[in-house]
Amino acid sequence: MRNAIVLAAGKGTRMHSDLPKVLHKVGDTPMVEVIVRNLKNCGAERVVSVVGYGREAVMEALEGQCEFAVQEPQLGTGHAVMQAKQLEEETGATLVVNGDAATIQTGTLSNLYASVEQADMAVLTVSLPDAGAYGRVIRNEAGDVLRIVEFKDCTKEEAQVHEINTGIYAFNNQKLFEALKELTNDNAQKEYYITDLVEIFRKKGWRVTAVQAGDVGEVQGVNDCVELARANHWLSDHINTLWMKKGVQMADPSTAYIGPFVTFGTDCELYPNVYLYGDTIIGNHVTIMPGSFLRNVTVRDGAVVSAGVYENTEIA
Repeated sequence: MRNAIVLAAGKGTRMHSDLPKVLHKVGDTPMVEVIVRNLKNCGAERVVSVVGYGREAVMEALEGQCEFAVQEPQLGTGHAVMQAKQLEEETGATLVVNGDAATIQTGTLSNLYASVEQADMAVLTVSLPDAGAYGRVIRNEAGDVLRIVEFKDCTKEEAQVHEINTGIYAFNNQKLFEALKELTNDNAQKEYYITDLVEIFRKKGWRVTAVQAGDVGEVQGVNDCVELARANHWLSDHINTLWMKKGVQMADPSTAYIGPFVTFGTDCELYPNVYLYGDTIIGNHVTIMPGSFLRNVTVRDGAVVSAGVYENTEIA
């Protein structure tokens, strides 16, 4: 059984917006929806989104795509996971993913699921040349995770470590909910931190491992509009590269904007300044002319799409 918990309760103060942070878009799709759909695409059977600020809007955006739990008040990441009580009796593996981690790829999520077949908990990490003020992942000689240390608490030796915590995890589900019962808020902020589960798991003799993300761009968070634009740029470049390697011709990839759930047939040609979003399906031998905007459109084989806005329709 594959489960997932998406942490989507925060406001995102630095976005300076009334819209909940997780509803801001990458590839014309709310970040949290991208995450939920990617989780389901890699086999998640039950996905619980933990909502809080603006929960009515988040629940409306995800209606029919997942289950929900409410975090009120919001007392930390560990506290958010505690709210997904409907998963408590499930077996198998559970991923915990931040609702703004919209660039994470299904291959990485699948690797995380696989990691807890041989371990009890896994931390998704990435290595940075300059790890700055990020929390360090400290491993033993066997490669297992001993602890996650906040930068301000690092020794000189620990501060030299380049591997950092991304805030994305995998767990044996039953052990996760057992360990959550021992999580405390004995800290200055009086919050329950998911990172404290590493120590709890190890004290119980359970194995904690780490999985490294292949690309740092996959694990970038979004906390303001600058980072949102950066995530959009990375995802667009990633999607365009994948499709060009599969034979889609793009006159100017920097002006081809393709959402994460668009598909193409063979021998497709895109002119500059095209926008393909939603569940758009492009058939074989299709040409998309400059200035075309398509959302949730099916384009049949051999079509030439001229400039215009097309939504929720079919082009023969």
